Amino acid sequence: MTSSSLGKQVLELDCEREIEKICSALQDYNRKYRRRGAVIAMSGGIDSSVCAALCTKAFGPGRVQALLLPEQDSSQSSSSLGGMLAKHLGLEYIATDLSPTLEAIGCYQWRDEAIRTLFPDYQQDWKSKIVISGGAKGGFHYFRLIVQTPDGELLEKRLPHKAYLQIVAATNFKQRIRKTIEYFHADRLNYSVIGTPNRVEYDQGFFVKNGDGSADIKPIAHLYKTQVYALARHMNLPEAICTTTPTTDTYSLPQGQDEFYYALPYDKMDLALWAHNHGISAEELAQALDIELEQAKLVYADIEAKRNTTKYMHARPSLVEPVSEIQPDS
Repeated sequence: MTSSSLGKQVLELDCEREIEKICSALQDYNRKYRRRGAVIAMSGGIDSSVCAALCTKAFGPGRVQALLLPEQDSSQSSSSLGGMLAKHLGLEYIATDLSPTLEAIGCYQWRDEAIRTLFPDYQQDWKSKIVISGGAKGGFHYFRLIVQTPDGELLEKRLPHKAYLQIVAATNFKQRIRKTIEYFHADRLNYSVIGTPNRVEYDQGFFVKNGDGSADIKPIAHLYKTQVYALARHMNLPEAICTTTPTTDTYSLPQGQDEFYYALPYDKMDLALWAHNHGISAEELAQALDIELEQAKLVYADIEAKRNTTKYMHARPSLVEPVSEIQPDS
């Protein structure tokens, strides 16, 4: 492949054929495990929106239980976009505010305690987020904590490892409690729980183990995010959803996924991962993305590093001895 042929066209998709394939897989799964429908938590983001649309096509709106699961740090647009999509697809939804549960189990308390080791005056009316630095410029990855005071002043400090781990552990409560709610409704209705990671998220371990990483079937884990956007447009989802910018929707300050985890914005990250998977050289990637060769090499190195460090995220529970009578499906 020449550098001129490495471009957005490599991610082009026969959308109609892909939709039929995914819907067939969803139906096959439910037949195999005797599930009657699907439970989907909708954040208003592109991935959960496309998964909801696929489930609606596969099972019909009467067999899809949509959930809106905001908490006090969720963006206002999350619930409004989720509600818009539910109306568009003809889905009834259940909205549950997770804030009281998260408060009761210490999510905000543990997070704020860690933040106060850097900003002692931090209070609940402040806002915060974590951003990643260093790696894309050739240094070691490190994290910075950004806080915003009630009068809008932004303050920033490098985040020590111990405080970083505690903040992440506390915010991971959010994804795990959401999944608890999803499985309650799945058990109640005898439905399957739908996981919503796209290919880059699945490959790079951008999910919470036993949180948003837990599901019965993940229908778009083989699709790059660019392809997920293409499916959204093909299925005529609302324009506000088709043009939404990927965010984590985990921290109280707006946070892009590339700020927190990836080396590049999603469209370039898609192309970088595709190129890496297909043996394209860093030189060709640098030309295609109009970046320096050294940065392209660092992007490839970061892909491999994340695969290695997140193997745990994909791992099944380990057994001391195999139980030969039980062979889980792969």
